[in-house]
Parts: sequence; structure tokens; C-alpha cells
Amino acid sequence: MCGMTRIEDISHAIDLGVDAIGLIFYSKSSRYIDIKKATLLLKNKPPFLNAVAVLVNPVPKDVHSILDEIPIDLLQFHGDESPEFCQQFNKPFIKAIQPTSTPQITQQTSEFLQAQAILMDTPSNKARGGTGLTFDWSIIPQDASRPYILAGGLNQFNVNAAIRATHPYAVDVCSGIESLPGIKDHAKMDEFVAAIRGME
Repeated sequence: MCGMTRIEDISHAIDLGVDAIGLIFYSKSSRYIDIKKATLLLKNKPPFLNAVAVLVNPVPKDVHSILDEIPIDLLQFHGDESPEFCQQFNKPFIKAIQPTSTPQITQQTSEFLQAQAILMDTPSNKARGGTGLTFDWSIIPQDASRPYILAGGLNQFNVNAAIRATHPYAVDVCSGIESLPGIKDHAKMDEFVAAIRGME
């Protein structure tokens, strides 16, 4: 569950047993938080919840500051970062791509073999994630060389179908569980998790 800005939303995600929460350190995002806010949000982070720092074309010193001051488990690069850039921090990372075709997905995935996973999010010229729009899941290759995380327009109504169609390693949700940008709707969070668990 990505785009967390409130302690109560993180607490609810923990109660639901989610694997990871995303904190967005991108100033142009409506869900942006700074290091001071993130420190407060992660003050009581339990040991088996992964905290993911979402970044878009950051400068290295800002990434180092985040890693030095906050208990971050994974970096998620959501911009135009190169493989070399992502690897320099000696921290497990996820690379987000904007899928447009099967060959493009295959090529970009092969460039980031050091990534823990590839996150596939809906292409947009206006936003880096959080658009609330899906993309054509049929272009995802059957033999992806890295585990992939499906994102983009997922909600409690379509996540079941999305998983059945694509068989991802994980799913990422942001706007689909919100009442407003950065404000999570706990009922939607409940329904999203229930939809996934209903497949078990």
C-alpha cells in the first residue's frame, strides 16, 4: 500500500497484514512527505513490515539522507534512473517502468537484473504513479526475467481479476484505497485485502 501520509493509515495496514508500505519522497506528488514526517510515521514500525522509499530522479545526497535517518528497507525508483544509479546505494531496490509493449517490458527488465523486482505502472505524461488508471495487462511477458509488481488503477473491484490475469509477484495500490490523495479509506483497504484473500 503506497502513498502513506498518516500514522492511522499505516496502523490499519499493519492490522491487515500488508507486506509493505510506500512513502513518497517526490515533491511534485500530492502524497509527498519529507524526512521529518517519515520519521514520525515509522517511529513504531514493526520488524516484518517493509518500508519503501519512493523516489523520482533523486540526487544521490537526498537518497543517502533518507537512508541515514529513516528505517527504510527498500528503495523504489520511479523515474528515469539508470541501473548504475540504482545500484550505487547498496540497498535492495525496485525499479518502476511504464509498460507500453511486450518487447519494451522485456528490454527494460533485462537492464535491471540487480533489482529485487520490477514495478509495472500505467504510463502517464502527467504523473509518476497514482493515476488511478490501468494498462493493458496482456502485454506483460509470460517469462519475465525478474519478479514483477503490478500497479496502476488497482482497487477492490478489479484486483482479483488482475491477479488471475497476470499472476504477479505482488500488487501495489495507492489511489484505489483513498478518499483523497494521501488519505486512505479504511473500508476500501479492508475490501482490497479481502478481495485478495478471497482467492486463497
